[in-house]
Amino acid sequence: MAPEAKKYKLELSEGVLLGMGNPLLDISATVDKDFLDKYGLDENNAILAEDKHKPMYQEMIDKFNVDYLPGGATQNSIRIAQWLLGKETKATSYMGCIGEDAFGKTLTDIATAAGVHVNYLINKEIPTGTCAVCITGKHRSLVANLAAANNYTKSHLDQPENWALVVKANFFYIGGFFLTVSPESIVAVGKYAAETDKLFMMNLSAPFLCQFFKEPMMNAMPYIDILFGNETEALVFAKEQNFKTEDLKEIILKMSKLTKVNEKRSRTVVITHGKKPTLVAQDGEVREFPIIAIKEEDIVDTNGAGDAFVGGYLSQLVLGKPVEECVRCGHWCANYIIQQSGVVTKGEPGFE
Repeated sequence: MAPEAKKYKLELSEGVLLGMGNPLLDISATVDKDFLDKYGLDENNAILAEDKHKPMYQEMIDKFNVDYLPGGATQNSIRIAQWLLGKETKATSYMGCIGEDAFGKTLTDIATAAGVHVNYLINKEIPTGTCAVCITGKHRSLVANLAAANNYTKSHLDQPENWALVVKANFFYIGGFFLTVSPESIVAVGKYAAETDKLFMMNLSAPFLCQFFKEPMMNAMPYIDILFGNETEALVFAKEQNFKTEDLKEIILKMSKLTKVNEKRSRTVVITHGKKPTLVAQDGEVREFPIIAIKEEDIVDTNGAGDAFVGGYLSQLVLGKPVEECVRCGHWCANYIIQQSGVVTKGEPGFE
């Protein structure tokens, strides 16, 4: 890193980037087929926990070698951004809801060690949300129990010491999954960002959100300066919004032109497309950015690639870099993360 870049990083204001989302503790372990069979799990799937799955979390801890990793899509992105900016900068903050328990403490400790300032709402009745990551070979079976994460409230955001984190930040990133939890918090931050000319960003996050949470999504849309997503989500969004086209470039151009409150800047739409180039719509034009090629045998785990891409993009954005550099760093991060098991960073980032 050039000396001037290092100097710039140290001058980043604390908490310049604020994330809001569903904090989950990933409990990851290599398990055996008997364990999968016992809980009726496919070796490659992602499901929400039912009652029959509840005991599996403790059983994993008792029986296998487990890794605890802070999960939840937005928290992953914020942690990746902080890693790239250097944990000493304390450039990031994060809000969501956890329980008053050992898992919540673990989540707090890991995020804090990564340099992320977490300001969780602590729910005394409901346990911290968890996601069991059951590994067999190259397969991963995910079982998510949202629990406390589902109980974030705007009253927490409204407390003066928490709203102070909003005021402190210049960049806001909220995952689409939060639309199912606290849409009023999203709109409150979006309005504030528009009024103060700060940058407000969201992610489509999942096709079901574009289908079944259309109203809260479209209530937030006028405040969005940068919208992230992937090709599947964009196609479902276009269908639900009656765009009458399946051409991705046309779709993201239309998304960029949807009504916007802060007219000082146009909306940027960034859509990843698996192995195909990432598409960016900005100021009435669409550009393509090829990804970093990777051999199939080098891929360990594609789960979290999208989170990592956003984290990389955000890290360069807060440094004032142009869109080309933001996307380049996003691609580097996604490429790095798919070669790890889980959204795990080791040592210093090698991005230059």
